[in-house]
Amino acid sequence: MNLRRRVLVAGLGAVIMAPAVQAQTAKVARIGLLGNVRGPAIEAFLGGLRDLGWVEGRNIVIESRWAEGNLDRLPALAAELANLNVDLIATAGTPAIQALQRATATIPIVMSASADAVGTGLVAGLARPGGHTTGLTILIPELSAKRLELLKQLVPNARRIGVLWNATGPAGGLALKATEAAAQNLGLQVEAVEVRGPDALDAAFRTLAKGRAEALFIVEGPVLITLRSRIVELALKHHLPTIAPLREFADAGGLVAYGPSLVDMFRRSATYVDKILKGAKAAALPIEQPTRFELVINMKTAKALGLVIPKSLLLRADEVIR
Repeated sequence: MNLRRRVLVAGLGAVIMAPAVQAQTAKVARIGLLGNVRGPAIEAFLGGLRDLGWVEGRNIVIESRWAEGNLDRLPALAAELANLNVDLIATAGTPAIQALQRATATIPIVMSASADAVGTGLVAGLARPGGHTTGLTILIPELSAKRLELLKQLVPNARRIGVLWNATGPAGGLALKATEAAAQNLGLQVEAVEVRGPDALDAAFRTLAKGRAEALFIVEGPVLITLRSRIVELALKHHLPTIAPLREFADAGGLVAYGPSLVDMFRRSATYVDKILKGAKAAALPIEQPTRFELVINMKTAKALGLVIPKSLLLRADEVIR
């Protein structure tokens, strides 16, 4: 009896201790995070991970690197993350994705947002991306045409449209070409001015004024997103109605923004991280496109510019800032 009791007690102890031992030996995933600055989109990405059961400090470790507005730092930061031998790296924006692709040929890369991933050569195709990069992408031509149509509704008499763009990476050039093509179809003339950094903004707006631009179109790109506060300030000073690709511009004081929700895209990209950490190959995960688009109108700016926003646009808007 004593022998059977000791065997039974030992067996129960092993059963009780098993989960604890498994918890101690379970692999903690390590992911890299490369970006410009931390903001609401990053918080949405982390929230998406938590919804899928990946909690920082419990079963996942996150190594973050931020360029803080200086995109020249991206190659060095990408190399740092690659040398940490993480399980995968999440990022957004063509310059950051390209930096990671140069830094590693094996670590999976998840794109939370990219501009025309196929057109810029980041992946081979949407259905079969190939390589070690997958995630979400924005198709530029359709959105460029839509934004110009919206701008024409806002300022129907405008014929000369100023365009701010940046050539960092191939996405800016593709977006500019798409914008010029859409403008030609609408009978609009384009005055394109490249902005490489904050020191170029004042000169850019002087060029637009000299070219008699009547409205302003802002092309997708991380450099211009970083400079959005100064851009909308100068646009108001030069009395230029502005349309931009992301709601962050309207939040900063721009007149209108139309484009995909970055917060939604970043949250959705967490599903790619989940699948890869569970064994899926990046090359086999199809590229997704955004499904949620936002039209945001800043009525404070409209009033300052003396513009009357058509009621049809106000009814379509996802948000009106008053």
